Amino acid sequence: MNNNNQYIRFDWAAKRMLRDKANFGVLEGLVTVLLNEEIHIIEILESESNQETADDKFNRVDIKARNSKDEIIIVEIQLTRELYYLERILYGVAKAITEHISLGEKYDKVKKVYSINILYFDLGRGTDYLYHGQTTFQGVHTHDTLVINTKENNIIKMKAPKEIFPEYYIIRVNEFNKVATTPLEEWLDYLKNGNIKDDTTAPGLNEARKKLQYLTMTRKEKLAYDRHIDAIMVQNDVIDTAKLEGRAEGLAEGRAEGRAEGIEKGRTETKIEHARRLKKHGIGNDIIADVTGLSTDEIARL
Repeated sequence: MNNNNQYIRFDWAAKRMLRDKANFGVLEGLVTVLLNEEIHIIEILESESNQETADDKFNRVDIKARNSKDEIIIVEIQLTRELYYLERILYGVAKAITEHISLGEKYDKVKKVYSINILYFDLGRGTDYLYHGQTTFQGVHTHDTLVINTKENNIIKMKAPKEIFPEYYIIRVNEFNKVATTPLEEWLDYLKNGNIKDDTTAPGLNEARKKLQYLTMTRKEKLAYDRHIDAIMVQNDVIDTAKLEGRAEGLAEGRAEGRAEGIEKGRTETKIEHARRLKKHGIGNDIIADVTGLSTDEIARL
């Protein structure tokens, strides 16, 4: 790792630093830029460390927070490819909604959820680096937008469904190839390249300049961080090779099913082999789980 790379990667910070109240400003800045409104984080809620079963890994999130409007914000950073990622984020949002309403409570207790997904892999076809999705209901014949009656403080008000239903943000980091001039572009430049301007005014990035400096880490933290970066580099190479090998196998079979099975089989086998190699280098099971997607139980059995 190049120690002149001054700022810690966001994925590392999200798992180990941004849950600290003193560092909420970094996360608030990112969400403020995306939602285009000032956001204040009140608390970090339970997330992946509290999963109940091995299967629950599909709901792993890096940060789940509550803001001052009593809304839920989910932030997930994904480094490796996943075939059913849209289904995964839908499941994560649905679980967040149900976790925060008790049996017997009225539906007005359902919380608005924002799902922010920072992806370092090619999710599919598209040329933009930021996609936003929300629910609206439009007339099939009239093309008008439905608004609904809702009761707040004993007053009947009108609301659009998008004010209630979840919103999804997908940031395709690798698609960003611009000179950063806007706050959003400055955030993408940090997420992709680790760059933060000295004179930045983008929300959250000035805090990141102060809080996320590699040189301020302890020796133990630096060693763990360097291992993490090395593991990511090895993993990316291994996964890319597995993808090419799996695609070649599928193409040789000449069937779409064969291609998909070949890719998935190759990916699983190389994840296991990758985990074995990382264990030999003394990298801890938790870090191996982070970068391979395998459970710690699976890794312990290797």
